[in-house]
Amino acid sequence: MSFGTLTKDYRDKKLILNLVKVIKEEFSNDSYKFMHVCGTHEDTVTKHGLRNVLPKNIEVVAGPGCPVCVTHPEKIELALRLLEEKENVILTTFGDMYRVPSRYRRSFSHAKAQGFNVKIVYSISDAIKIAKENNDKEVVHFAVGFETTAPSTASTLLQNPPENFSIISAHLTVPPVLDYLLASGEIAVQGLILPGHVSTIIGSRAYEFLADKYKVPQVIAGFEPLDVIIALKMLLEQVKKGERKIENEYERVVKPYGNLRAKKLMNKVFKQEDAKWRGLGKVPNSGLDLKPEFEKFNAIIKFDINLPEITKDIEDGCRCSEVIKGLAKPEECQLFRSVCTPYDPRGPCMVSIEGTCAIAYKYGSLSLKSN
Repeated sequence: MSFGTLTKDYRDKKLILNLVKVIKEEFSNDSYKFMHVCGTHEDTVTKHGLRNVLPKNIEVVAGPGCPVCVTHPEKIELALRLLEEKENVILTTFGDMYRVPSRYRRSFSHAKAQGFNVKIVYSISDAIKIAKENNDKEVVHFAVGFETTAPSTASTLLQNPPENFSIISAHLTVPPVLDYLLASGEIAVQGLILPGHVSTIIGSRAYEFLADKYKVPQVIAGFEPLDVIIALKMLLEQVKKGERKIENEYERVVKPYGNLRAKKLMNKVFKQEDAKWRGLGKVPNSGLDLKPEFEKFNAIIKFDINLPEITKDIEDGCRCSEVIKGLAKPEECQLFRSVCTPYDPRGPCMVSIEGTCAIAYKYGSLSLKSN
């Protein structure tokens, strides 16, 4: 079977609605709430109107699955301070990060407008190219993302980048934040839909401690609408049978131990550290900082810039913190669509294409209708 045929099958409206019908027939007596932790899953759920075809007793909420959204404003302010205090610095960043507001509503786009040298890149390799072409300047790359992008950063640093290149590491990891959320008791969910991209790197075994510790059902899912519906059916079956385990719906891509080479690269370059997540606070062992042998590429050490302390990381009136934890829907925020839009975002969830608010704004109330 070709990839194109497989994709078409996983978007087949009839197959999706038939499975939804089965779910309605088998699981109509109780209420269920499940959380996914992936911006791409939220895009799939909203774009294809899956919430509108699922029975009302089954709720799917979005968790902290957008790495740009949860990047703490202290890291953004650190990069902006570096631009302000040091001469001949070029800051490179991904497009999703470019317009994310800090606590003071400043962003990399504002810095660019004020004349600072900020460049959008598609990969860290582009940043290396800029460094080689500008050896009279210091190029600092704002390295952001979960375990999906961290291997690329690690691989690049292992290839002896030019001396005028360094990074600000804003990399975060997913299993520790799930541990943090489940331990907090704030989220009352009966199961988790685990992210496919991250799981491709870390593997299904990485979540086993959560099943043991919290007795919570978990299913790794792919990104097509049928993937998500199948994952929900698997979670519902676990709840019904009283099972609490890791299942892998995305077996065509995700393996038990993940990508061993990518994990080896990360372990060689990074060390775990406590890290602040926007809207969540400090999450133990969830950040990736450079090991001592790679400190020459650590912009914070290289330029002796102190990390600014920001205690309030969400603007007044913005409910991104609750959205990130699955405690509120974008439409429940008074700023949503009125003053907070992708063109003038007040919170981080409205900026990234993986942000829950940006997705809700883009697709509105699209529905996969059954007739």
